[in-house]
Amino acid sequence: MIGYITLGTNDFTKAVSFYDELFGSIGAGRFLETEQFVAWSTGMEQAGFAITKPFDTKPATVGNGTMIAIMVDSNEKVDAFYHKALSLGATCEGEPGLRGEMSGFYAAYFRDLDGNKLNAFHMDMPEA
Repeated sequence: MIGYITLGTNDFTKAVSFYDELFGSIGAGRFLETEQFVAWSTGMEQAGFAITKPFDTKPATVGNGTMIAIMVDSNEKVDAFYHKALSLGATCEGEPGLRGEMSGFYAAYFRDLDGNKLNAFHMDMPEA
């Protein structure tokens, strides 16, 4: 259902570099690119993630209560993605671990260079 998600940035060059490295660590690459907008995905049939210079030319701001969740296929990849983000300058919003609100929900939370909140998660589904 989701086609792509877009976040604004106040430092386009830094944000592109951050997300090139971060998304490269899970096999995602650029699939759309202009001087104003860059989007990454693991494939044209998959949801995308984009950053943009705000169209109205006003400063980008962080949404209160807004969070983007990135699904990966193992707890180890959650750990690696989280640590990659921190190594690129992201800040911790919750270390990797099981979350009590859902059985098998393993997640890690961080804020990117512009303060946007993201998480990486893996859902270990019980067998039927």
